Amino acid sequence: MPFIELDTNLPANRVPAGLEKRLCAATAAILGKPEDRVSVTVRPGLTMALGGTTEPCVQLVVSSIGVVGTAEDNRGHSAQFFEFLTKELALDQDRCVAVVRIPLVLMCNQK
Repeated sequence: MPFIELDTNLPANRVPAGLEKRLCAATAAILGKPEDRVSVTVRPGLTMALGGTTEPCVQLVVSSIGVVGTAEDNRGHSAQFFEFLTKELALDQDRCVAVVRIPLVLMCNQK
């Protein structure tokens, strides 16, 4: 079950309506997981700095078991996420950062 967290200092009115749904579908396609197993959280309007500047930026955290692994795989996934984010949010790739991690503990419905 992939968990996607998108943090940005863009104000909510600059985040396109329905972004969370499109990011959910894109995540399913990129990671090869069923869309009904993807969880997406979008948090706009945060106080953030990237590269020493507070210019508009985004941080994407991808947590999933079984799809994050080799550096090569992660580079491929990141490139696809960057392509999605730069188009959706009108940001340059240097204003986007992705963190890919494997969750240590995953509990779903108390299981």
